[in-house]
This record gives sequence, structure tokens and C-alpha cells, in this order.
Amino acid sequence: MTLLDTHVLAWLALTPRKLSRNASSAIRRAVGSGGIGVASITLWELAQLFATGRIRSAGTVEAAVTRIVDETNVVVRELNPTIVAIGTQFPADFPRDPADRLIAGTARAEGIALVTADERIRRSPLVRTVW
Repeated sequence: MTLLDTHVLAWLALTPRKLSRNASSAIRRAVGSGGIGVASITLWELAQLFATGRIRSAGTVEAAVTRIVDETNVVVRELNPTIVAIGTQFPADFPRDPADRLIAGTARAEGIALVTADERIRRSPLVRTVW
């Protein structure tokens, strides 16, 4: 299993050319083995992107999010006490955004790589990343 950051999920579904070669390869390998996942908070972030018009889609926000989840075959990794605890324990130089912390916490708790273009997350030695 490989975890996708929110922007990676959106790019995979809508503009895959934005993915780096490494990211595309990691996603292909994951699909062929353990699958790709997203943290549950990613669904909320994706819905926000649709609701605010940063990403456009026909139909409702719910339909747009559902369509992306279905088309990419991602597995939604639910929050649990371990993930939320890890999310609170990143150092001060880690991104302060709660969603970033929960996504990274999900990757750490599950011992899997996070595919992200976010340089602030990629600089952290606490999260194994691919880009």
C-alpha cells in the first residue's frame, strides 16, 4: 500500500501529467501490489477543493468526490487513536496544517510511503515520501 496526498489524488484523477515520473511509477507499482490509499481527511480536503471551485466538476460535491474515489480505486484509511496521536507529535518545523499532519500520521502509523509534492513534508525524516 502507498498513501497519496490530497493533491496527488486530484492530479491522478484529473491531470496525471502533473505527477512526477517517480510518483507515477510508485503509484503503478502500488496498484499492482498492495493498492493505493488516502487518509480519510483527504476526502474532506478534496470536497473543499470542489466546494470552493478550485477544482471544477459537474454535479454535486459528493458526486465529484465519490467519482474520484471510484475511478482511482483508492482505499480510504480511517483515522484512529494512533494516527491522531502521531499527528500531534510532529516537531514544530513540520507543516502546521492539521490535514498534513493527519495524512503524514497515517503514513507513519501504517509504515507506508506517502506520495507528495509538498517539499515541507518531504524534508521531514519522519515520513517516508516519494516524489
